[in-house]
Amino acid sequence: MKELRHLNKYFKKYWLKLFVGILITIIARVFQLVMPSYVNKIITVVEQFLDAKLPKTEATSLLLEYILIIVGAALLSGFFTFLMRQTIINVSRYIEFDLKNEIFDHYQKLSLNFYKKNRTGDLMNRISEDVNQVRMYAGPAIMYGIQTLTLFVCLVPLMFIKAPTLAAYTLLPLPILSVLIYKISKVIHKRSTIVQQYLSSLSTFTQETFSGVSVIKAYTLEPQTNQELEVLANEGKDKSMSLARVNAWFFPLMILLIGISNILVIYIGGVQYLNGKIGVGLIAEFILYVNMLTWPVAIVGWLTSIVQTAEASQKRINEFLNQKSELKNGSLELKNVAGKIEFKDVSFTYEDTEINALKQVSFTINPGETIAILGKTGSGKSTILDLVARLYDVSSGEIQIDGKPIQVYDTTSLRQAIGAVPQDAFLFSDSIKNNIKFGRMDATDEEIISIAKDAVVHENIMGFSKKYDTVLGERGITLSGGQKQRVSIARALLKNPKIYLFDDCLSAVDTETEEEILTNLKKVSKEKTTLIVSHRVSSAKNADKILVLDDGRLVQEGTHDELNAVHGYYQELYKNQLSNKEN
Repeated sequence: MKELRHLNKYFKKYWLKLFVGILITIIARVFQLVMPSYVNKIITVVEQFLDAKLPKTEATSLLLEYILIIVGAALLSGFFTFLMRQTIINVSRYIEFDLKNEIFDHYQKLSLNFYKKNRTGDLMNRISEDVNQVRMYAGPAIMYGIQTLTLFVCLVPLMFIKAPTLAAYTLLPLPILSVLIYKISKVIHKRSTIVQQYLSSLSTFTQETFSGVSVIKAYTLEPQTNQELEVLANEGKDKSMSLARVNAWFFPLMILLIGISNILVIYIGGVQYLNGKIGVGLIAEFILYVNMLTWPVAIVGWLTSIVQTAEASQKRINEFLNQKSELKNGSLELKNVAGKIEFKDVSFTYEDTEINALKQVSFTINPGETIAILGKTGSGKSTILDLVARLYDVSSGEIQIDGKPIQVYDTTSLRQAIGAVPQDAFLFSDSIKNNIKFGRMDATDEEIISIAKDAVVHENIMGFSKKYDTVLGERGITLSGGQKQRVSIARALLKNPKIYLFDDCLSAVDTETEEEILTNLKKVSKEKTTLIVSHRVSSAKNADKILVLDDGRLVQEGTHDELNAVHGYYQELYKNQLSNKEN
């Protein structure tokens, strides 16, 4: 259970509720123990009445008294059982809540490399299905475990006190039970881990299928997708059935062993009764004891299964919780940002693909300058923006912001100073208004409308029936590519940062709209450092400086007029795009 030690901090957090719950559980089980001894007394009273040792009036009075005690004890046991569930089960829900928040918070701290190596479906399964399995350990397993332990601690000594020989024979099957549990629990742990892995695979497959359903439909891949799902589901079913077959042994074995105990009670007790050593009432009392042990003994198998499954799930959770982000957070708050950015012999290699995206790139961006970055696909343009936002750390060289290495800054304050518009605009399944407000949550409706006009998307939004309250589909599927880009631009503009990063964010709009947006951007981003990645010269020609990348190296640097005056990539690109525009 070493993996489950991670939960100890939560048990300490809720120790008072747990302690009260455990105490209530013990009290509830103690009241349950009242019935067998009083059943014995009732049978004894009846025997004494039949043997004329007790008058009818006294016998009747005793019977009524004992029955009332049994009923009272049963009601109290039921009441405390209710309180038990209200404490221990509630604690398990609190732990589930805290653990999910811990995992989600940790997910957000991990770098992009983590998300490139792990699939969304697997991440979702660990925070949902795996946490639910752990909750079963933190609640039901503890509750029923305390019940079982209390009954054994109270019943076994009581049985030996009342009839040692009969108790020994009655409990004879228990050592056999212990060995069986040990053997089977090892198999359960192994197979539970495999089942959880297949659940993650299934979650990943379905998540990717639903996200890419438009591609599946466009290429008529439904039959192939169904076949892949069927194979995956059948493999998962086989693994689940393998686990179920092992679990299925527990209850029959428990019932069999309890049945043997009952037979031993009747036989050995009958022999002792015939020899005059015990009374009939004690045999009845022991039968009740054995049947009271039926559920706790049977539940041992279920508890073992819960613990083993929780162990397997917590191990999968710990695998992610133990991962640390490669980005070490700095301690310096980035305040009063000027916006000077310097790249000094920066090289960067992507860990997952080992692609050398940048090679000894050096340049300086002065505060308030607008810099355009051009180059062929894969030349390293987007990588520069990712490094400025510190989504990755450089492999070698140094990036400075306002004269200090970027690593010394607290990443939260750094990113708060940056407004980024990614190449693939991502919108959430929320209203258009709220998607824009992600830039600044306290923005007024008037500010949102004004910014939407600057991003040239206001007229499109007003064309929808619910206007700014229009709820978008997943990943903004309701909007066109150009509309998504402009809403994403509006979000960044609303943030009003000191540094803007625009990553080819006008690729899906027409040239007229592009000109209008660029004009507005020039007005809004005045005196703010702006980096624009683009494939179009039209987006770059008015920049204060243009950087041209080729295969990760900085091959040209200058203004539009300077670069257009010399033979090179920029001049060729400008001529080609000018020719296409004229045609």
